[in-house]
Amino acid sequence: MRHISKPIRKKDAMSLVTGKPVYTQDLAPRDALVVKLLRSPHAHALITEIDTEKASAVNGIECVLTYRDVAGERFTLAGQTYPEPSPYDRLILDQRLRFVGDPVAIVAGATAAAVDEALKLISVKYEVLEHILDLRKAKDNPILIHPEEDWRSLRPVGADNRRNLCASASDQHGDIDAVLAGCDYVVEQTYHTKANNQTMMETFRTFTYKDAFGRLTCVSSTQIPFHVRRILSNALGIPKSQIRVIKPRIGGGFGAKQTAVSEIYPAIVTMKTGKPALIVYSRQESHIAGSPRHEMEMTVKVGATKDGIIRGIDLHTLSNTGAYGEHGPTTVGLSGHKSIPLYGKTDAFRFSFDVVYTNVMSAGAYRGYGAPQGIFAVESAVNELAVKMNMDPVKLRELNMVKEGQKMYAYYGEQLNSCALDRCMARAKEMIGWDEKYPAKDLGNGKVRSVGVAMAMQGSGISKVDTAAVSLKVNDDGFYTMGIGASDMGTGCDTILAQIAADCLDCSVDDIVVHGVDTDSSPYDKGSYASSTAYVTGMATVKTCEVLVGKIKKAGASKLKCDADKVDFDGTKVYNVETNESVSLRDIGNSEMDGNRNSLYATESFSSQTSPPPFMVGMAEVEIDKETGKVDLIDYVGVVDCGTVINSNITRIQTEGGIAQGIGMALYEDIIYSEKGQLYNNSFMQYKIPTRLDVGTIRVDFESSYEPTGPFGAKSIGEVVINTPSPAIAGAILNGVGVSIRELPITAEKVYNAMQELK
Repeated sequence: MRHISKPIRKKDAMSLVTGKPVYTQDLAPRDALVVKLLRSPHAHALITEIDTEKASAVNGIECVLTYRDVAGERFTLAGQTYPEPSPYDRLILDQRLRFVGDPVAIVAGATAAAVDEALKLISVKYEVLEHILDLRKAKDNPILIHPEEDWRSLRPVGADNRRNLCASASDQHGDIDAVLAGCDYVVEQTYHTKANNQTMMETFRTFTYKDAFGRLTCVSSTQIPFHVRRILSNALGIPKSQIRVIKPRIGGGFGAKQTAVSEIYPAIVTMKTGKPALIVYSRQESHIAGSPRHEMEMTVKVGATKDGIIRGIDLHTLSNTGAYGEHGPTTVGLSGHKSIPLYGKTDAFRFSFDVVYTNVMSAGAYRGYGAPQGIFAVESAVNELAVKMNMDPVKLRELNMVKEGQKMYAYYGEQLNSCALDRCMARAKEMIGWDEKYPAKDLGNGKVRSVGVAMAMQGSGISKVDTAAVSLKVNDDGFYTMGIGASDMGTGCDTILAQIAADCLDCSVDDIVVHGVDTDSSPYDKGSYASSTAYVTGMATVKTCEVLVGKIKKAGASKLKCDADKVDFDGTKVYNVETNESVSLRDIGNSEMDGNRNSLYATESFSSQTSPPPFMVGMAEVEIDKETGKVDLIDYVGVVDCGTVINSNITRIQTEGGIAQGIGMALYEDIIYSEKGQLYNNSFMQYKIPTRLDVGTIRVDFESSYEPTGPFGAKSIGEVVINTPSPAIAGAILNGVGVSIRELPITAEKVYNAMQELK
């Protein structure tokens, strides 16, 4: 392999570091109308009167739109394959407002100053309704978040708007109650994770315009261009053929942009006025009306025998989808299906869940997509089980971890073809010096240092659902043009897919020009989410290259006047294996421009029947002040099995970044609402993400397995890396001062109070 596992520089590196105009707002027309939203001050209310006359009269205002001015067909903003599991519960603008920040009106004008003035002049009277903020009180509450008759669910996910249920289901294997009753040791606890904001550098933003033929063009910072086309079609009531979506460079997404948060607002303005329109969310808007991680409360019951074999796991997850159901039915599944299967010797498991509507900001996708919540709960319960059994938590995992070749009943019954989890554990243990540091060392100054451990898994795309396609053509002079539908959002997928293609075509990465996403010209790809790009789109790349090489060989054989089975291709020329006569790829490419009957072009798609999981072990060393409860992260070690590493630089950076985000979830990031539903943490002054000084030393390594169904043996890397910090850090605190912190984030106050209770 010439390019696989090499630290190839990202294709867009120089454009980004030299500040080229590559992002959405950079590319917007200068005369685009400025679009802003008037937002609800109430958690639950009906608009009884709305007067826009004074606002419309402001000089420079083009239009002021309310619920009376827009289509009334419900849709979902979730970027998911059709038919979406998420319910159709939204309107562009609705008379019923369901959270503080829900849009009341859309204002578009020539300048930001005019729009800001107009927003102040809109007069609205509300009928304030009772609201529900607590996810524990939502199910079957007489207060209904979605009482409307036209609410609908396209998939059988257990949704019932009359019960405030976005989804509900249960899955089990074996007699879990009997198995747990027969265990020598049982731990049963409830764990709570808050919502988290993705805090990507580039906030939500979109501009729209009509082309010369009257078609709507949407240029947006999105992970899901093809899904955005469908969402706009549903929301605006126009055919998909009249919509084009273009994705420029993205300044981070982390799942937030798997929801079409901003696209519909400039789109409806352009449809109404015929003029270009631009919306740019402020940082505050991204905090109060974005698409954060789902809050979840998980009750876990884990049982083991005296010899340390975990025989059963019972998990119930209660998930808060907020005011709307985007990703509600799907994120919750990962809380169980990506945590329970880590333990391969269980005789039985049960996983049940309810996803409820409440009057808080609608939740969505965030890196890990439900797995971080479930892994925090299950891994914390296993750490508590180890304490109860007086067993090293590493040894407990070594006895029970899933192994290659096993059937994973809690992971949709899939067979595990590749797994280096045991080697990840051994390497992490060696890197952090586990045997010397476990469980803790008293530093003699009122502080203690201790270590904790956690395992994690994820998936590689959504099996039997995700589809990706790639196109490749040979140009004159023999270079290649590669079209992809996958959205590079800083992850480097343009580069990784070019590396895969370059190894398949035996050429330089620089010989492949990669085109980003334009729904008019790119091959279909469901988007960049579910850790799917390297695996799913990577396999589409391999298939496309195989077909294209066949066409190159056929064209070369024609030039050499011999049968195609007599030639081979070495990346630069087609040659006759018997006579050694050859014709260069450059000559083949140039000749294709003159009198050619068969284009040297190929496009192939791929959809996998499986979703091979990557694995990870994380170990944390923390220092705890026993007088105050303050926790400092000293060292974090992460060892990952992602199959074959495609790009060593990008993979390492992905891992370090994911661990840093996981540390933020564990120790710093919090969402707090007032009694009236107002979000207190609406800026970086209140919503704290870790700085470089807060994450301690992060060290990563890789233990490769070989996934036979992946490109060159690769699996995913993007999401698994965020899953271990919360339980590993909580486990270190448990080992250090003997207290279990079961709600995130872990603060000094929580640790101090728990220590006082223990005394």
